[in-house]
Amino acid sequence: MNRTEQKTVAKMIYIYCAAKHGSTKALCADCEELRKYALKRVASCKFGEDKPTCQKCPVHCYSPQMRDRIREVMRYAGPRMLYKSPVLAIKHLVKGLQKNR
Repeated sequence: MNRTEQKTVAKMIYIYCAAKHGSTKALCADCEELRKYALKRVASCKFGEDKPTCQKCPVHCYSPQMRDRIREVMRYAGPRMLYKSPVLAIKHLVKGLQKNR
């Protein structure tokens, strides 16, 4: 299970929810549902520790509805990650630059 991937996706969801839904301490119900779903998908990824970033992944493990939701979150939160969580953002960017194995 890739803890860094899980932290990254969870952080993105928190950033999105705080900005779009006004959540401050806890996620709204919709974003909590998405967080649980995303963490479950990352944990069960067949690539394990060699998991590529979602953008480069050859397997679409999200349902179409959830894929649309996580795309919206990533589009919003991705650029803001450099300010909110620079270490996770840089690790994610570096991983995205690596070639798939």
